[in-house]
Amino acid sequence: MLDKMNFTEELPGIKLPEKIGITYSDVKREYFPTEAQYLTEKDAKDDAGVVAAYLERLGVKPFLYPGNSQLPDSIKKDRPDMVINLVDSVEGNEALCSVIPATLELIDMPYTGTGILGMSLCANKFIIKKLFTQIGIPTAHYQLFTSPNEPLDPTLRFPLLAKLNEVHGAVEITKDSVSENEKHLRDRLKFLIQTYEQPALVEEFIVGREVTAILLQGLNKKVYLAEKVFHKPDDKYLFASFEDQWITEGYGGFHYQKFEDPVLNAYVRKAFDIGKMADYAKFDIRIDSSGRYYFIDSNTNPAFGPKELNCAISVILDIYGVTFEEILKRLIINTIKDSKGEARL
Repeated sequence: MLDKMNFTEELPGIKLPEKIGITYSDVKREYFPTEAQYLTEKDAKDDAGVVAAYLERLGVKPFLYPGNSQLPDSIKKDRPDMVINLVDSVEGNEALCSVIPATLELIDMPYTGTGILGMSLCANKFIIKKLFTQIGIPTAHYQLFTSPNEPLDPTLRFPLLAKLNEVHGAVEITKDSVSENEKHLRDRLKFLIQTYEQPALVEEFIVGREVTAILLQGLNKKVYLAEKVFHKPDDKYLFASFEDQWITEGYGGFHYQKFEDPVLNAYVRKAFDIGKMADYAKFDIRIDSSGRYYFIDSNTNPAFGPKELNCAISVILDIYGVTFEEILKRLIINTIKDSKGEARL
């Protein structure tokens, strides 16, 4: 089976590199407007160290680089064969993430993950939803607010969920995110826009189930689906909150189980392509009582690491029998082949 194969054996003409760099977010508390956002990145260096340990097990020498202005000089000094890009923000700003692949392109350094355009698109949830809508990928009805006082689209139906437009990691996705009336929504918008100094996206909350999709490129594009099984099914609104993902040990509010549907697989592949993503990506999808799908979030270069770091990519692929070592091999080999001018797998 594809998931079980050893990629270094199946592709005998390709050997793993001797040296690989790992870029990670250069995190300082003053970069972030809130403790919550800082919390999502404060362990970036330690997490990169865990990935480095796995590279060493594969016989590869790792180098760690913070994603800051010193990056080009550091890479030129060590001359790694390629870079694994784990940067989620630059000076606390996710919208600046695209400067990392841009820098790597300028110095002709092969790297894993999505490129400049895909990173820029993913940094703006409103733009991604527009793209999805244009090509027929179902999304919940939505509206972008740059001010908490803008008129509310009369076609939107409560309950509504307000989220930050340019921040991922479930930051400010709490039980208070769901509004049942306009007054609560306005208060929520005022807090988000003023605190984070960015627009907020409001979308209809889809009551029902939730599925996470991981697309990983290997010898082909493989989609892995897993449903979130929530541990408090009697809660009025069931969704993965910030607390579930960052405060409670492990995934305290839910666990994953396999989910299969070729229709959703096709949607995921389509979303991956229109978003100009590469190597791997993560999507969150709601399912209403009629079985209809709604894409509510997408992530290029989502949190990357082994199962012990509670990264969704490894937790979900482990259900399918794919180890983190195999994930690493797939990404490394894709990057090597791409750097030789061959089509990205």
